[in-house]
Order: sequence, then structure tokens, then C-alpha cells
Amino acid sequence: MNLDSLYQEIILDHYKRPHGAGLRDPFEAEVHHVNPTCGDEITLRVHLEAGTVSDVSYAAEGCSISQASASVLNDLVVGKPVTEALQVLDSFQALMQGKGQVEADEEVLEDGIAFAGVAQFPARVKCALLSWMAFKDATTRAVEESA
Repeated sequence: MNLDSLYQEIILDHYKRPHGAGLRDPFEAEVHHVNPTCGDEITLRVHLEAGTVSDVSYAAEGCSISQASASVLNDLVVGKPVTEALQVLDSFQALMQGKGQVEADEEVLEDGIAFAGVAQFPARVKCALLSWMAFKDATTRAVEESA
């Protein structure tokens, strides 16, 4: 099995068995983002406790890439301090915007490295980033409201 096949399997696994799916209470911020290019949508809630991402819950509709990315996001940020979670977001965003030229840090991105191939397809980058931009938006709102 080559690396591209392995990455496709990881994405399909997260799509078929999404982690963190379903909107849950409590939460400090909820956002709704839409990718106008393809129609993918996500409603995402963030729950913070003592500066840590306690939960990320979401309801998503769209392609396998956008839904799998939301699942990976949940795995990578829940339980991390907000500052660290936003650093993970920055790493994922750099990977997605690197046009396939960015070397991903597997220790930081874990299953997120499976999206490295997506970065070569500009139309799909927005799909992969949809949940991450919603997370950034919701987290920023939650932090501002708690200040």
C-alpha cells in the first residue's frame, strides 16, 4: 500500500466514523460556516474550560474531505490549551496552503497529514479548511466573551 492509498484510507475512515460529530451542550460559542464554492456546511460549537478546549462538537454536511477534516480537528484540539490548539490549526493551515510543498509534522498533525495530497487541489483546500476556520472563529468568540 502506497502513502496516497494510506492517506485516502485515513480520510475515508474519519468520514465513515466521525469523531465528535453531533452538537452538544455546554458550549461558549457556536458558528455556522459555508463553503460557497461547493456547498459544504458546518455548524460548530466550542466548549472551553480553564483555557483548555474541553469539547468541539459539530453538525456537518458536505464532501468526505470536509467531514473527515472536522473529525480530525476534534481529535487534534480537544484536551489542548487554546494556544496550543490554535498552533495546531496554524500547522494544518500551512499544510493546506502549501500546494503540496510543505512537509507536515506528523507529531503535531497526526491523522491530519493525510490531507497533504488535498493541498495539491486548490478547490479541495477550502473543503479541508472549512471546519478549521469555523473552529478558529468559534474559539476567538468564546475567548473574547470569557475575557
